[in-house]
Amino acid sequence: MHTPLKSPLSAVPSIAASALDPRSTAVLRELVEVYVATGEPVGSRTLSRRLPLNLSPASIRNVMADLEEAGLLYAPHTSAGRLPTQQGLRLFVDGLLEFGDLGEEERAEIAARCAAHGRSLQDTLAEAGQMLSGLAGAAGLVVAPKGEAPLRHIEFVPLGPGRALVVLVQGDGRVENRVIEVPPGLPPSALVQAGNYLNARLSDRTLAETRASVTEEIAANRSALDALTTQVVEAGMATWAGGGSGSLILRGQARLLENMENLSRVQEIQALFERLEAQETTLKLLELAQRGEGVQIFIGAESGLFSTAGLSVVVAPFRNAQEKIVGAIGVIGPSRINYGRVIPVVDYTARVIGRLLG
Repeated sequence: MHTPLKSPLSAVPSIAASALDPRSTAVLRELVEVYVATGEPVGSRTLSRRLPLNLSPASIRNVMADLEEAGLLYAPHTSAGRLPTQQGLRLFVDGLLEFGDLGEEERAEIAARCAAHGRSLQDTLAEAGQMLSGLAGAAGLVVAPKGEAPLRHIEFVPLGPGRALVVLVQGDGRVENRVIEVPPGLPPSALVQAGNYLNARLSDRTLAETRASVTEEIAANRSALDALTTQVVEAGMATWAGGGSGSLILRGQARLLENMENLSRVQEIQALFERLEAQETTLKLLELAQRGEGVQIFIGAESGLFSTAGLSVVVAPFRNAQEKIVGAIGVIGPSRINYGRVIPVVDYTARVIGRLLG
């Protein structure tokens, strides 16, 4: 089944698939599919054996020359074969790619792998990312929603002069640790008092609800806390207010380094890993997923996550029971990733995660 996909907002305008004649369309589609399968330059003889058209290798070479002139193909080094450019891959994905729905058996397997039986949401999302990594032969990524489960316990632990650790235990068993600055010379009793004060006000509230209630109480001078303890509580709440974009889960990063002999490419991937660990990258991935309905495909530099060609991002948002986008799931892989296979898998997995959240 052929399903055209919308280009991402960041994509450079390119030739529409409808602008190609039937021969050029057939040659480009077959060439990209062979490239996706092999990763090697594709020659005219290979295409003449595979295409149902009665075209000689010489005729195919003429078509390939036209596609190269249009910026859709290029010749690597002195090879007689051709590879798709980023623009050629974009045209293929947007207008020529064919894929169908997943079979019932595949859907059942994905649902089973993402089932939350006895697991926290974080573990379930990590398993989904690992599954996508295996199915796509790429790195699986999940932008997990920020914790909105009711809090079970809060504790302040002294770390030394001017610093303390805040431990938050959520109702689903997840534990979050944050380091905060506290007034110098703060007695341990103030940390205990701050913890007792907050724990008395949790009452199955989420972090956001607790923060709003405590802020209001302190502002109205109803907290009965001394000045130092109030500073501890406010410092803790200010720290919790950050990181609202959730967290990034990565699985299968080593797959991006497989079969890479070029040192500069390895260094590029390693730099990508470092960027992925930054909080702003989590925000960027969520923004990419929100750019349109369903699966979004970003080829090469289109995503803004990397500046060179050779990598692609396939990502889809997932929603909570209120139909609000709260996270995203997808893969980062080589630009010759099997789009026809990966896109429906990412799409269905995002839907499964959404049902779990609902």
